[in-house]
Amino acid sequence: MKGSTVAVGLLVAGFAAPAAAEVSDSVVKIGVLNDQSGVYADLGGRSVEAAKLAVEDFGGRVLGVPIEIVSADHQNQPDIGLSIARRWFDIDGVDVITELTNSSVALAVQALAAEKRKVAITSGSATTELTGKACTTTGFHWAYDTHALAVGTGGTLVDEGGDSWFFLTADYALGYSLEEQTTKLVTSRGGTVLGSVRHPLNTTDFSSFLLQAQASGAKVVGLANAGLDAANAIKQAAEFGIMAGGQKLAALLFTLPEVHGLGLDAGQGLILTEGFYWDRDDESRAFAERFFERTGRMPNMVQAGEYSSVLQYLKAVQAAGTDDGEKVAAKLRELPVDDVFARGGTVLANGRMVHDMYLFRVKAPSESTRPWDYYEVLATVPGDQAFLPVEESGCPLIARN
Repeated sequence: MKGSTVAVGLLVAGFAAPAAAEVSDSVVKIGVLNDQSGVYADLGGRSVEAAKLAVEDFGGRVLGVPIEIVSADHQNQPDIGLSIARRWFDIDGVDVITELTNSSVALAVQALAAEKRKVAITSGSATTELTGKACTTTGFHWAYDTHALAVGTGGTLVDEGGDSWFFLTADYALGYSLEEQTTKLVTSRGGTVLGSVRHPLNTTDFSSFLLQAQASGAKVVGLANAGLDAANAIKQAAEFGIMAGGQKLAALLFTLPEVHGLGLDAGQGLILTEGFYWDRDDESRAFAERFFERTGRMPNMVQAGEYSSVLQYLKAVQAAGTDDGEKVAAKLRELPVDDVFARGGTVLANGRMVHDMYLFRVKAPSESTRPWDYYEVLATVPGDQAFLPVEESGCPLIARN
């Protein structure tokens, strides 16, 4: 089990500070819990650096006390993630756990946080259950979810004639949710799903799964997976001649670092959806350059979302005048979100942060003019179209209210 503790520089805060006595243990402690060594390490493994940038930009202190960051690798195991989270809450005085790559881990930790009356903010996982049937009063979903990815990538391909689908689905919560949300969208627009097959997490051989997809005759092979699983599937699909044979690949959760690892030769033409692109404007480029200086790579929506969620959490602590989880959660639902990641974002009653998403096409090598110039922007998907309305989320807190 890997972990680290980082004391962030104690700069002068640029915000008025109520009495430090309102803060437990005289420190506000943020835990970044994610996959740092496994299949999703490229997706979000460097998010701790984004969290540090947020703390530094806030000023290093809140309510007159220092802000501290701890981090650990949950190894994509819910039991390991829960063990770390329980120790952080019960012994180490962690106030909020963030990032939470891997939907199974995120669901388990969010439930524990609610039990402990602590805040959990997920920027690295996709399942809509976090703000649906598993919603809590102290849980928040920040960067993206499977519904937003389905609307962006799936909707575009159906509109372009990709009206029959076959899914390669990761055999856990993320994969199920990606397949479920995309299936709903495809069928609502008159398309059909011809079949699906489930594969183990972190598999290296997709041959049997791809042969089934190829034999189905589906116009689109939907990859309801992420990270190295999606990258390996795309590489092997090229070897099987799936795209050369006329079928399209829909990478339902694939981000900039994965494109970088895959390479433009293999990735060109992929349609995908993210909530952030480093080359969007001057502000995003400035943030990305700072992140690049620390990590050697440009940020994706998970890392930019982590920056946003940590910054917003600190604003909520400041506004609440305390680090009490339930009071901070109430402020998180009240405050508007406006930063380099989310412009004019809002937090719904179920904890879903609503922001615009972007549809991208991966460039061919001949179209890329400089390092990390990988995306052509095809469309902006407004937040109110990308994310489920709160009344359709299935969150029992909303129904109860």
